[in-house]
Amino acid sequence: MRQAGRAALELEIGDAMVIRWGRLQPAIWATVILLVSITAADAEGDKASKPSEFILLAQIALLIAVGRGLGELMQRIGQPSVIGELLGGLLLGPSLFGWLWPSAHSVIFPTSGEQKALIDGIAQFGILLLLLLTGMDTDLKLVRKVGRAATTISVAGIAVPFVCGFVLGEFLPDGLLPHPEARLIASLFLGTALSISSVKIVAVVVREMNFMRRNVGQIIVASAIIDDTLGWIIIAVIFSLASRGSLDLLSVAQALFGTLAFLAVSFTIGRRLVFRLIRWANDHLVSSAAVITVILMLMCGMAMITHLIGVHTVLGAFIAGVLVGESPILTRRIDERLRGLISSLFMPVFFGLAGLSADLTVLKDPSVLGLTAALVLIASIGKFGGAFVGGALGGLTRPESYALASGMNARGSTEVIIATIGLSMGMLSQTMYSMIVTMAILTTMAMPPMLRSALARLPLGKDEKERLEREEYEQRGFVANLERLLLAVDESSNATFAAHLAGQLAGGRGLPITVLHVGANAKLQEQNRADAESPEAAVINAAKASAEADADGGGGNVDVISRAREETVAEAIAEEARKGFDLLVVGMDAVAGPDGGFDRRIDDLTSGFDGPLAIAAAKGVHEKEPTANARKILVPVSGSNVSRRGAEVAIALARLSSEPLQVVYVSTTRDKGARRTSPSMSLAHEEAILKDIAATAARYDINVTTRLRANTAPEVAILQEIASSRADLVVIGVDRIQGDSLNFGSIAAAVLGKSKASVLLVSDGDVRPKTWDPKT
Repeated sequence: MRQAGRAALELEIGDAMVIRWGRLQPAIWATVILLVSITAADAEGDKASKPSEFILLAQIALLIAVGRGLGELMQRIGQPSVIGELLGGLLLGPSLFGWLWPSAHSVIFPTSGEQKALIDGIAQFGILLLLLLTGMDTDLKLVRKVGRAATTISVAGIAVPFVCGFVLGEFLPDGLLPHPEARLIASLFLGTALSISSVKIVAVVVREMNFMRRNVGQIIVASAIIDDTLGWIIIAVIFSLASRGSLDLLSVAQALFGTLAFLAVSFTIGRRLVFRLIRWANDHLVSSAAVITVILMLMCGMAMITHLIGVHTVLGAFIAGVLVGESPILTRRIDERLRGLISSLFMPVFFGLAGLSADLTVLKDPSVLGLTAALVLIASIGKFGGAFVGGALGGLTRPESYALASGMNARGSTEVIIATIGLSMGMLSQTMYSMIVTMAILTTMAMPPMLRSALARLPLGKDEKERLEREEYEQRGFVANLERLLLAVDESSNATFAAHLAGQLAGGRGLPITVLHVGANAKLQEQNRADAESPEAAVINAAKASAEADADGGGGNVDVISRAREETVAEAIAEEARKGFDLLVVGMDAVAGPDGGFDRRIDDLTSGFDGPLAIAAAKGVHEKEPTANARKILVPVSGSNVSRRGAEVAIALARLSSEPLQVVYVSTTRDKGARRTSPSMSLAHEEAILKDIAATAARYDINVTTRLRANTAPEVAILQEIASSRADLVVIGVDRIQGDSLNFGSIAAAVLGKSKASVLLVSDGDVRPKTWDPKT
């Protein structure tokens, strides 16, 4: 026993040592890098006075190691990682490292202009990338959704602290200004720095607290977005004013109207141009980083345009990010790739240099310390008070206004960027810059606990609860996560019917659709795509109707491109599939084959696509009028997960129907086995599935009628229900069975062959059947 106890104690001690070693590793590595860098940099400095590549690499390594290490620590205690990166720069700068070991600091961070220009160039490019990422995080739909309240809050939240900061700047001692004669510009910079919230910090904290989709969370983020946008416009005008050195009304007017013209062109012509460039790069360039390359070129191009019209490049980078973020193609993948590089390299370098430029030793002067305290107090009271008043004017309750004001008080990255621009332009002194950085750090660190406390007291209303449940369901759903559709058609009326259904699926959220003509007269059909009966026209008309019926009012503006390829059907689909599509919708003249399976052309066509399929077969009214909306839609469901996919598609199509969606539960082999084991348990499961679908449809204001056919063969039950309900469209979720040819099983084949109503078969891309648990 003693030996066992001793062994357990030794094991605990060993585990504790491992944990401590793991926690100390970042600090140890940072120390090693620092010592090696100092030694080698000293040797490099003795060899030559020209800029050293080694010193540059040592600076980057130190900023990344210390900044990311402290950023990790900050996140563990509930603070944004950017605070750690700023603190890393402060520790490596004159505030600590330069104060404790001045000679070593001057070796690793020399003040020579040429050497400093190397790291500054990386940091300046980092500013543009940070603004690009900020723009990509900007949700304009969210701003439009809560526009009135967010605009009122943002305007009041900017105006009050801006006036406070401007008045403070007018009374600052001349010793704190690099150019006392240009006090107006310095006051404008100070007012802007005190008034703008950091949308990145606000969004990160709200997201970490799972409040992003709460009503007040949306208003907080939307207000911060408007804050940021107005802030960069203000900075652009101030930059133009500062570059001319005096208040020239004509120059300011030129900069203001130039900015407005740039924004107008960007959000009209520019939006479609950016989307088409991203789509072109994704569809035609074979390199893996082609889309990233196009995005970086767009960012640089728009930044240069804003520079040429006399405003700062950050505005161009920010608007480029907004437009890229609105592109419906590959935005998630683009965001992940860019975010990794920016977060791991450019953020610690830029914010580390911002901390390096700040010298907190100036705070030992009582007068400077008092002014800094006044600056933090005025910034906090001004922003909190302005946002609180704006919330009250915007119709929010007192607890909501308090939570909003708490969230808007974070400055963080935005203020640091503004202060850095002011310092580089010579409009802010080193002391004033250090004071603003201190204010940014303190207000940002105070925001998360205040916001957590305020949000925890807000009750959840009935409407808000229903919306959150719907959005939670959509996160797991199929239709809500579609981003791009591929429509394969020939010249038949069934092609027009399939295109009409695809347009209804795409219209609610404005999904782009590629129409691929694969029939015998594909080239001719592609040339005649403007015809009123063409698949393209069917897609656009159905999308417009679907957008009008959509509860959120989004979408409708569906981008449709048409292609006809020279290759075989399978090769054409395989070539298109590599470009990234979430669903292949098939509309061909002949659907069923002579042997009970699918026609050979459909078999060949789908062999090159591994993802989900939707195969349409127009019957009854849709044979004569393929673009007619289905009045009565029937969806059979069972215990399989893929039947839920069919139900989702049916719900999306039922938005344009005047009749209730009809849901019938049909038994499968698995269900019959479960019934023999426990009849009551099986019926409870079946009823739970029907209730789950009814609840899902209710979230979209769609009425549902349900029916249970538990003792009939599935195909017989479906055909009987079609006849008795007089449905004109049946949507069936089917499993794609692995084999040499396309096979959805005997039930799908029987319904496809005998149904008098139109049929839409929706298959999973995974050939393995899964069980549907309504509790999930």
